[in-house]
Amino acid sequence: MRKILLVAQREYLDNVRTKAFWIGILAFPLIIVLSVLVPILLAETREARTYAVVDASGFVLQEVEERIIARDLREVFSATSERYREGGREFEKLSEVLQSATLVYVGLEEEERGRLVELVAETAEPESEPEGLSAKTAQALPQLRTDLRQWWHKVSAVELEALDVELSRRNYVRIETPMVDDPQAALNRMIDGGELFAYFVIAEDPVSSSEGCKYVSKNLTDRDLLNWFQRMSADVVRARRIEREGIDPEVAHWIQESLRFDARKVGKRGTEEKVETRDRARQWAPVAFVYLLWIAVFTNAQALLTNTIEEKSSRVIEVLLSSVSSFELMAGKIAGMAASGLTVVSSWVIFFFTAIVVIPEMMGASDVALGSIAADPFYMISFLVYFLTGYLFYATLLVGLGSVCNSLKESQNLMMPILIPMLVPLFAMMPIGQDPNGMLARVLSFIPLFTPFVMMNRAAGPPPLWEYLVTTLLMIGSIYLATKGAAKIFRIGILMTGKPPKLSEIIKWLTLSEGVMPESKEEGAA
Repeated sequence: MRKILLVAQREYLDNVRTKAFWIGILAFPLIIVLSVLVPILLAETREARTYAVVDASGFVLQEVEERIIARDLREVFSATSERYREGGREFEKLSEVLQSATLVYVGLEEEERGRLVELVAETAEPESEPEGLSAKTAQALPQLRTDLRQWWHKVSAVELEALDVELSRRNYVRIETPMVDDPQAALNRMIDGGELFAYFVIAEDPVSSSEGCKYVSKNLTDRDLLNWFQRMSADVVRARRIEREGIDPEVAHWIQESLRFDARKVGKRGTEEKVETRDRARQWAPVAFVYLLWIAVFTNAQALLTNTIEEKSSRVIEVLLSSVSSFELMAGKIAGMAASGLTVVSSWVIFFFTAIVVIPEMMGASDVALGSIAADPFYMISFLVYFLTGYLFYATLLVGLGSVCNSLKESQNLMMPILIPMLVPLFAMMPIGQDPNGMLARVLSFIPLFTPFVMMNRAAGPPPLWEYLVTTLLMIGSIYLATKGAAKIFRIGILMTGKPPKLSEIIKWLTLSEGVMPESKEEGAA
């Protein structure tokens, strides 16, 4: 045991001193941070999509425009009203138009506010005494309407950024359709020249059918503009259809309203309980843990394989075997790499805990679902147990195979039988997550190659306690058998040079007694 610990210590310290070890510690958190920041940065730097509309109906574009302005103004008033209530310099930084409009808006009742936004958004001039507004507000409406509509059409990207609101105007900008004999041909040339992203063609009678309606663009993979304008146009056409059929709008809304079922769960006492955000997050949290477990096991076991081949090719292994037995060397190498792997994984856990628990708490956030899940000892203990058992199992297989290879190139063919089973839990991850206690999940749980990943994936179920106990014992037994087999292969293969043995020969080695060398390889062994 003392020699095994010395080999493990040497392996651990040698690994910790390498740049690759520290890169491994920093790389994964960096990837997570970049996966969050890069999409945000790309979204902020993305240019607004320019589009045009050829409207033969005479009403769709106008009403869509009114809906767009009304929707954006609601977002603007929501942001400016909050600044007004907070007071201070943030409200004073707003333009004079927004300040005066906000002062009018906050002084109105909720229904009057909605009516004001609708009248500002309407293209047609409002009637002399619009309904739903007080006399004072109606008097201020014409100037307010003119100022807000001009502001909406001319607002700069810098001002929108300062408002911190997601407006349609920020993402999609409509340009006027050229007044020529063939506007579609002119728009096609603009798209071809990069002056226009896309244009829409609206047929004469879109209320009757969608025939003749088109969307033309060079970029058909980015469907955000299409989905947005299509949704807005559909609302306009739907309202016209309801009006044409003489259906009361409130009745039509009631007919279209879907039937919703509120999700409930059965608590520990057998009573019905409300489903919280934490419960939904907890259902899919194991998926993230499975990815983390897979990466941890694969990278550390792969590092052990690489290390074994490097020491064998450089003849360092022969020096080590002069002081320790082949089994002590193999066990020490596995233990040392397991310790370094735990160091890396521990740093990841600390990073995640800090990122999703401590930081939100410091910022005053309450009920952080992901934080409570990450801090859940059940997940942490499960992850630790299955990381150790999964790593030890795959490490013994890979170190045995690595001992018969003279180079990394030779190891690729022998690794495939082990790599493929490791991919199966990833492919089955979603079906298992949806049915963690189903037949597929239960069967895969008792196959040692899949057990660590599948049982971690089922943690949201959760499986019965006896399955945790049985699968843990199964993994311990599998590790014992794999270690015995790997020790036989390691003893024979670690000093073998020349052409690597075939898989059938390696299987025959498993039947040999302790200390016996294969006859066909005696000449190649040292």
